[in-house]
Amino acid sequence: MTKAKHVAIIMDGNGRWAKKRHLPRAMGHKKGVEAVRKVVRAAKDLGLEALTLYAFSTENWRRSEEEIGALMGLMKAFIIADLDEFAANNVRLRIIGDYKAFPADLVKLIEGALERTAGNVGTTLAVALNYGSQDEIARAATKAAGKGPITPETIAAELDTAGMPPLDLLIRTSGEVRLSNFLLWQAAYAEMLFVDTLWPDFTPEHLAQALEQFVDRERRYGGR
Repeated sequence: MTKAKHVAIIMDGNGRWAKKRHLPRAMGHKKGVEAVRKVVRAAKDLGLEALTLYAFSTENWRRSEEEIGALMGLMKAFIIADLDEFAANNVRLRIIGDYKAFPADLVKLIEGALERTAGNVGTTLAVALNYGSQDEIARAATKAAGKGPITPETIAAELDTAGMPPLDLLIRTSGEVRLSNFLLWQAAYAEMLFVDTLWPDFTPEHLAQALEQFVDRERRYGGR
């Protein structure tokens, strides 16, 4: 029996959640942030060492200015509202991707949160912001090449997730069955779970059920 240490989630379905209720997409994103809060709190109780959430991809810049602005506003509100709780609960915040492409005020908030939680040794919450896995791998390979021979180990050491536990389980909500340029390298031997639940409706109970399913899976890493 193997317990998961590191879970990643592609949080999909905010827009569809809002559309089903004849609400603006921004309301779906707002409800999605509420789901994030609940799941992050549950991660510690469920014994996870790391939780990685796909919040904003390099492709999300193609969305409307109005929607991007709403997402940026929600990121700011989330950091301001939840930083004290992270600090109190020993959660360490980590960012993967190029968050410095965001507006200066948001970058300042992110860097303040990273600094404040840097010494925490509980659950690591890694948030993927302006993240694309192909870009990450290219950057890591370039760095590795500058230091000597390129091997899987030298590339892995330069990934945005370096130092985190290996990815055990990747979950995608909303019924879509694809990785969407998320943790392609890290997911090489991860178990995958695709659920129909839209992200705003995803609860700690859903996460607990996913972890129970993970325990029952046999991981052979290419062996027999």
